[in-house]
Formats: sequence, C-alpha cells, structure tokens
Amino acid sequence: MYTVCVYPWRSKPNAALSKCAFRSDSGLLPCHLQTAAMPVPVVLEQHQPPVHQPRRIDVHHHFFPADLDKGKSNEQVGWRTPAENLPWTPELSLKFMDASSIDLAILSLPAIASGFIGPDNRTQARRRNRAMADICRAHPGRFGFFACLPFLDDIEGALAEIAYAFDELMADGIGLSSSYGDGPGATYIGDDRYDPIWAELNRRSANVFVHGAQTPSSTPYPHPFLGIPVTEVPNETFKAAAHLVVTGRKRKYADVHIILAHLGGSTPFLAARVAVLSGHMGSALSPDEIIEDFKTFYYETALSAHSSTLTAMEAFVSPERILFGTDFPGESSATSTVALSMLLDSRKL
Repeated sequence: MYTVCVYPWRSKPNAALSKCAFRSDSGLLPCHLQTAAMPVPVVLEQHQPPVHQPRRIDVHHHFFPADLDKGKSNEQVGWRTPAENLPWTPELSLKFMDASSIDLAILSLPAIASGFIGPDNRTQARRRNRAMADICRAHPGRFGFFACLPFLDDIEGALAEIAYAFDELMADGIGLSSSYGDGPGATYIGDDRYDPIWAELNRRSANVFVHGAQTPSSTPYPHPFLGIPVTEVPNETFKAAAHLVVTGRKRKYADVHIILAHLGGSTPFLAARVAVLSGHMGSALSPDEIIEDFKTFYYETALSAHSSTLTAMEAFVSPERILFGTDFPGESSATSTVALSMLLDSRKL
C-alpha cells in the first residue's frame, strides 16, 4: 500500500495538484482509499496507468542543479553519489522512474542551510526554484517540486520566496532542512525566530518536506562507512520533528502538512521517550498530547523500507501517514531497485 501516493495536498487545488493527486467530492483522499472515489483524469508524458489504479508518486526525489558541486559536498559529509548519476538530468530520473513504475516524482534539493542574509542566497533560491518549475513544464505529469528557500534566518527573503513559489511557480510545497547554521550555532526549525514562516505556511495549508541537515558539525562521523547522510541525517530529522512537537509548534501550526524524510529517522522508537521525559523536564504538553502530535506527521520510505522499520511505523501511525520515496539520484538505480523490491516484497499492494 505504500508504493502509491498518500499525499496531503493543499486544500486549495492548483495546476500541480491536478497532475499529482486523486480527489473526490469530499476532498483529497489517501490513494489506498481511492477505490470508491472517481479519480481526476491525468495526462502522463510517457505512460498512463489504468484509470482506477492509484499512481505511484515518489515524494523524495532530488534535483541536483548544474552549479551544485556534489563532489565537494560529498567529501564534506562522507557520501558517494553514484558516478552514473552525475551530472544529473531529468532524463536520468525519467529512465529510473519508468523502470520502477513511478508515475511522478516530486523534486527537491538540499536546502540552503547556511550562509549569509542577503541577495546572493535569495538569488540562488529563486534560480533553483525556476529551474525546477521549468522541468515540470517540460515534462508535464512527470514532475512536481518542493521549493527551496533562502537561508532561513532571512525571514523577509523566505516569506517572499514562499509567495513566489506558490503563487507564480505553482510549487507543490516547501523543502526545509532540519536546522539552519553550522555546528553548535545551528538553529532547529522549531525555534521562535521562524514563527513568521510557520504562520505563513499554516495560512496556506502548505506541504513541507523536512530533510535532515547535512551540514558538518563539530562532531565528525565515526567511520567512513557511517557518513553524515547514513546515520546523522535521519537523526537530525527526528530531532527537528521532536523540537516542533515539544515547543508546541506542531500543534499551533496544525494546518501545515509536514513530511519527514526517511520514515522520520528514529521517531517510532524515541517518540515515547520524548513524551515521558519532556513532561519530566517541564513541558506543558502531556505525554499523550506529545505522542498525538508525533502521529500527525507524514513519513516517507526513502532508504528505510525494511520490514522491521515498516512494522514499527505501522504500529505507530495509520497507513495514510506513510508515503513512498526513493532518494534518487542520491544512490544508484540498483540500490533504489533493491529498496523498492524490499518494500514491495514486505507489503501487500
């Protein structure tokens, strides 16, 4: 059931929505519940699934712009992007998508998680968002995108880019890093300073895709096989989610649909610990309220589709909260295919 889109699209339909989701008269429904609903007709560039068959939508699919030096960033964080996936092109993704029966991929890119407030960051975010929008227009029905924002401490610039991305480029949501800044000075997205951004996203009932930070910290990774993307990124996603919950911001901005990358890292295993100990530390929320708020996130399966992790997540949230993602082209087609096979083999569709 997790190979199709279980997607919290914005309540106000737009052009991107009509490409990517099914609707009924009562509103948007999880795709595994679509058997009783009439799907919106869609036009795919290369292939069209049967009319009543839910579509497979990849909500974790990276866009690597030509000016992104992946070799340098890989060295910093201890990762190897497959050589065959560089330089990345839309055609590379389409080939993988067709081979994996993926109808549509939602593009996102590493967030601008550090830097300086000013025109350079704003220009970079705008250029990358326009590039993703151009890809969507060039391949109708095959791509959507989560817009990136300038360095998040630039509140004015971030708010301006949110408006431009949604109102002009018809973005499907916003991509955020779990934190912004370097090392000990990094600030998690549940911080007070970001309230104006969350308030605007809440007003728009926006989709927000949260990906763990890849900014090297003061603590190096322990082994070359355990680079930052392997162990730290999922844990950073969990820490950001927990921060949003215990500060009350997940509850305050409840109309924002937050998708956590990689099944939320250690969320199903540590949420109960956070719930109990946050109360001990003085949280105004009860343990039950904290668990309830953790269960309002959406969790996607990229590089996390093992039977043990899915079993834990199934015990933690309802099926419509679990989304399909691949993390392509961050790893090879072969790795993605193995992960997809694990997902298909372990769960009835």
